[in-house]
Amino acid sequence: MRIVAITNQKGGVGKTTTAINLAACLAARGIRTLLIDLDPQANATSGLGLAQEDGGSLYSALVLGTDPHTAIRSTRIPNLSIIRSHQELAGCEIELAQSGNHLARLREVIEPLRASNHFDYILLDCPPSLGVLMTSALAAADELLVPLQCEYFGLEGLGKIVGVVQQIRECGANPNLLLEGIVMTMYDSRANLAQQVVSDVKNYFAEIIYTAVIPRTVRLGEAPSFGKAIIEYEPNGRGATAYRALAEEFLARRAGK
Repeated sequence: MRIVAITNQKGGVGKTTTAINLAACLAARGIRTLLIDLDPQANATSGLGLAQEDGGSLYSALVLGTDPHTAIRSTRIPNLSIIRSHQELAGCEIELAQSGNHLARLREVIEPLRASNHFDYILLDCPPSLGVLMTSALAAADELLVPLQCEYFGLEGLGKIVGVVQQIRECGANPNLLLEGIVMTMYDSRANLAQQVVSDVKNYFAEIIYTAVIPRTVRLGEAPSFGKAIIEYEPNGRGATAYRALAEEFLARRAGK
């Protein structure tokens, strides 16, 4: 089983959209997938049509030591389970920061899920910040997947992420953390800037950038408001096609290792 953190400290780059739809596309291929919503805003939770619920997040496992298995819920998509988020996770940031092992705590909580072997992949949808929950996710993950918006500021943010990954490795919290892939999102083929950003990222990160590019579409923006993954909302559209291609490439990379 592999734990994959999907993160970008910049908001509005398609991070949660990628977490939801990659998870859904993996599940549709028969891959046992658990999506953990670590963002107190709970967008991945609502994006799959689920309600927040007191005690439904990882908060009690992180702070009180309860069994994380009790927070797992099935979704209507076969092979896809979720641990929902709740605004209580915002308080968890403070409580973890005050503890002596906040970087290691999430890894300790997830370990029983890894040991149970109930899932092939755990995807962590991280908050759009460089706070405790995000850094804890990087310390817990085997690898990191970065959705990157096809705009200039996306390139600036990527440099910061690379720096944080290096810090996590060097401090000993997770020396084996792998920056596995970069997914270009919100791509508009008509925009020269988008093409230039993709070209620049390919020049610097040729070995890890995904071939699959996620287009900017109205349907991808609409799907979460209906509580659906794009393969449910518009299964034959450009967004669904792109995320299926991403899932195929994601699995093909790991099959080759």
